[in-house]
Amino acid sequence: MKPERPEWLAALAPAALLALAAALVAAMLAATLEPAERAALWALLGPRTTLLLLLLVVVAIGAGVWMRWAWHHWGATPGRVAELLQVLLAGAPGRELEPRGSAGSRALVETVNRLLRERAVWRTEVEARVHEASRLVEQEKGRLAALMAELTQSVVVCNLDGRILLYNGRARLQFRALSPAPAIGGAEYLGIGRSIYAVFDRALVAHALEMVQQRLQRGVAHPSAQFVTATRGGQLLRVQLAPVREHEAGPLAGFVLMLDNITRDFAEESERDRRLHEHTEAGRASLANLQAAVELIDDPALDEATAARLQGVIRDEVRALGHRIGELAHYTTETMRTRWPLEDMQGADFVAAALRRIEAEHRCRTAGTEVDPALWLKLDSFSLIQALVFLAGRVVDEYGVKVVQIRLQRAGTRAQLDLAWIGPGVSTETAVAWETEAMRVDGEASALTVRDVVQRHGGTFWFERERVRAEAFFRFLLPLADAAEPLDSGLLARRESRPEFYDFDLFQTREMALELAERTLAELAYTVFDTETTGLEPSAGDEILQIGATRIVAGKLRRHESFEQLVDPQRSIPERTIAIHGITPAMVAGQPTIREVLPALHAFAQETVLVAHNAAFDLRFLELKERAAGVRFDMPVLDTLLLSQVLHPNQERHSLEAIAERLGVPVLGRHTALGDAIVTAEVFLKMIPLLQTAGIRTLGQALEASRRSALAKLSY
Repeated sequence: MKPERPEWLAALAPAALLALAAALVAAMLAATLEPAERAALWALLGPRTTLLLLLLVVVAIGAGVWMRWAWHHWGATPGRVAELLQVLLAGAPGRELEPRGSAGSRALVETVNRLLRERAVWRTEVEARVHEASRLVEQEKGRLAALMAELTQSVVVCNLDGRILLYNGRARLQFRALSPAPAIGGAEYLGIGRSIYAVFDRALVAHALEMVQQRLQRGVAHPSAQFVTATRGGQLLRVQLAPVREHEAGPLAGFVLMLDNITRDFAEESERDRRLHEHTEAGRASLANLQAAVELIDDPALDEATAARLQGVIRDEVRALGHRIGELAHYTTETMRTRWPLEDMQGADFVAAALRRIEAEHRCRTAGTEVDPALWLKLDSFSLIQALVFLAGRVVDEYGVKVVQIRLQRAGTRAQLDLAWIGPGVSTETAVAWETEAMRVDGEASALTVRDVVQRHGGTFWFERERVRAEAFFRFLLPLADAAEPLDSGLLARRESRPEFYDFDLFQTREMALELAERTLAELAYTVFDTETTGLEPSAGDEILQIGATRIVAGKLRRHESFEQLVDPQRSIPERTIAIHGITPAMVAGQPTIREVLPALHAFAQETVLVAHNAAFDLRFLELKERAAGVRFDMPVLDTLLLSQVLHPNQERHSLEAIAERLGVPVLGRHTALGDAIVTAEVFLKMIPLLQTAGIRTLGQALEASRRSALAKLSY
């Protein structure tokens, strides 16, 4: 670390004092001695001047070293204690100062620690009361989060500036699918504090809000507005906008968007309209030809050859009309067959539901035997239960079966579902007839057949009989639900049990006319990033191997909004660096290059302030690749290394580990890009109140203080 001014003064003071003392002694001797005595003294000391000067230098160096040690041991201790005390006062209770320095300093530290312990007891009592008072509010937030997670509709809540305050998992998946760009690093449209206008036209939302406000003024109790829009990726969305008010009769505080992706529905409706129009026009022409032929064929004067030709026209038009009607019927059947999507359902739950429905519909006894409770099916439960109820009804009605059983077991990569009974079997012709017959359930006919349902599931169906047990059954082979992918242990360590997809504090923010430099640190959004590289010399050919980033919005670390991507460096990786970050050539093989990754990182960091530890190092790597990637990282940048030196100039170390230890931040996942970014983000969050205490409240003040830091001259 570069020595501070007091340290320089302590080290140079002995030399200055010795020089001054030597000059004074020489002056006094010159003033009190006679010329003969001065000549004799000079004759004695002259040849030994070099030795005397060397002796003075050695004494000065020794005294300077001792004074520097004394400064560190005694002189700098109060400053270090004061800095650490500020950290402890801003942090969580329970930590204490380490006694160091002289006996007086240690006694002072012990007294301060006693006061800290008393403060911790008082603070714990206050926090307990606050926790009890806010418990009901947290319960309501928890209920809201659980409700939002279970909704099947995409819901996004924004403030009036269009900043996202809340969204559910369905919205996150839908917005991920809307993105026209490839999913690199996990960058997404959706995120707390991001602008909804990255997806929707601002004027469109403003118009919907105006409509809502007009309806509010007319006294409509629950006003809303709807619009259909196309995203940049070419998807069609139907959006319903509802207001969020500060209180029942208060002004608007924001709005709720409920979204449905109608791209597929629109395409299906367009195709249905096209077919209907095509068949209508063709049918109209066929009917006109038939009408003309019928009118002419009744003419008694018509010769046989002409009558035969007219009869041929009638046959051809009737055949063509029948063919078109058949095509339309087939299209309608196919549409109904694919109307409901396949969803995951536990096999035991499906069997229980089917048995209840069969028993209620046909007044027979039912039993679920040999049902594997661990099986999950991917099915359309409604149509498949209809098929089972239909088959069970035919068996009960036509063969007098009293007990129907359902079995469910795994059969290789599929599930084997049997509808079984003890009694007479069914002939092959009857089974085929039931399979292709339109199902009738609850007295209502369906356009679907059992075969349609089986084909919809990509399954297989047949009838079988076991003569030894006098048992007959219909067997279905159905798809199993996809196995859940194992969770990354690193993600488990980084994320909370329930991701936080909301922040109502953002209701208080407004789009400000002030420049970023004049905005307070607490209200800004940040992208905290880190890189892992092949070496320490970007200008000498070292390359980025991994980029990790996370976001801070409204003073909170958004762990679920992260960016992490390995990068193909298109060069070898030195063995010495593999030992540090653990990234091997096999891991980066086939990964995107930096030209592909930087645009995704740039999109992730839009409208935020960049934060890094030793930012000059990481930014140099980015700057060298900006032109090739076609982006420019011109966001403001804060460096936790420089800010640490601003806050704690008396501390000896400013490494990320040292700062984290000083601020009480646990260090996990070091030397992974995302792990280091998360540690840096937590350190920066701890720094914000300390900077405010030091009078550094705005971004501009933080940037200016960083520029004046002794470490600001680092370059790569």
